[in-house]
Parts: sequence; structure tokens; C-alpha cells
Amino acid sequence: MDGAGRGFLRRCDVIRFVTETGSTNSDLAAQVRAGEVVAEGHWLVADRQVAGRGRQGRSWFDGSGNFMGSTAVRISPRDPAPATLALVAGVAAYEAVSAVLAEPGKLRLKWPNDLMLGDAKLAGILLEREGDRIIVGMGVNLAAAPDLPDRKTVALAELGPAPDRDMFARTLAEAFDLELERWRTYGLEPLTRRWASVAHPPGTRLTVQPPGEERIEGAFAGLTPDGALSLRLADGSTRAIHAGDVMLANEES
Repeated sequence: MDGAGRGFLRRCDVIRFVTETGSTNSDLAAQVRAGEVVAEGHWLVADRQVAGRGRQGRSWFDGSGNFMGSTAVRISPRDPAPATLALVAGVAAYEAVSAVLAEPGKLRLKWPNDLMLGDAKLAGILLEREGDRIIVGMGVNLAAAPDLPDRKTVALAELGPAPDRDMFARTLAEAFDLELERWRTYGLEPLTRRWASVAHPPGTRLTVQPPGEERIEGAFAGLTPDGALSLRLADGSTRAIHAGDVMLANEES
């Protein structure tokens, strides 16, 4: 373990850096299960994850110099639906990367949990529930990108010098704190509008794999009021997608 606490505005109080762990999400979940205090605004950031994971049980690439970290959000009945924290995290990741990218024009969000640079994946988000906490894990390709068989990937280092990981962690923590406060204060409507404004354009062709179903093809038609993906089908009807893998037409191999 090589880091000490560092201060932030509002609830962003501490980022704890560790040299190596299995999974930052698993570590925070274990702390919650053990009854330890896991305060909002605290982040656990690892130099290396040996058992990191993404959605659908995929492994989580742990390239040296990349951002790999997790935080916990305590949810209450007054909050919007916990699943919409994926949108909060997505907007925060977009803002943090925009702050270090010289030309952010090709940066886009893809539902439900990916940050894209052009047609390549730059960052991913994983939400897991543990009691009254949602553990939010993020991975951002700052220095290196994985070579995946089913999709393109990119790292910021391919466009210029890789951002300093610790500095990026601070920027992301502050952005997430701000978006979380807005989510709680103003609800979903401003969040879905902001998310849609930095997503791929309406009409973008998508392929969706809902759980337990055949693939569906359609066009991006924005978000529903509850934050689901709205997919326009070939017959002109729209379908709300609440879960599933989503691929851009030019992202598929």
C-alpha cells in the first residue's frame, strides 16, 4: 500500500491507493459486509487488479498506468433508482476525460456503461449492490488498452502523453461527487438530458443483446424518463431496453 488520504471538496475526502489487489469493487463490498465504515467520497484505486471484472463476468484489463478504482454510494428511498447511478458515473467519466483530452469532440457515451472515443472503447463502469450500498467501479484506459476479439479499444496515450493517474483520480472523484449531488438534488430529468447530449447521435445504428433473448437491431432513440435505452425498431415502434449488451454497428467485428 503506497498512498495516503488526500482532500477534496464536499464529500470527496479520501483516495486510498494500493499497489495491488484482487478487485477494488470486491474490497469495498467486503468492507461493507464486515460492517466497516465506507464513507461516500472515499475511493479505492489500485495500480494493479489481479481479479478485476466487468459486466457479464468479463475480466477487467489492468494495464499499468490506467485508472482502476471504486467508490460506494449509500442509497435511500428518496434517491432515484440505483441503476441510474450508471448514468451518473458515465457523465462523471466523460467530464473527467474531457478535462485531459485536447480534442474531446469524438468522445461519446454508450448505454449503459461505456465511454467511447470514436468507435473504440475507452472506459467502462461496473455497478454492484451490497446491502444499502452501490459499489461503483470504473476503469479508464489512460496508458494502455486491451486487445479484445469482439470490439475496438483505445487508450489516451495513443493521442499524446498519458495523463497522470493520480491527478486523473482526483479529477474523476470531484466530477463524480458533483454529478451525485445533482442526481440527488434534481432527479433524473436533468441527468438524462445531459447524458443524451454527450451520447452518440439519435439514429445511430445499434445491436442489442438483451439477457436470454436473440439480438435486436435498431436505432438509438435517446433515453426513457427512467434512464433506459430507447431503441427504434425497423417497424417504427420503440422498445425500452433496461438491460443488455449494446454495440454500435461499426463497433462489431
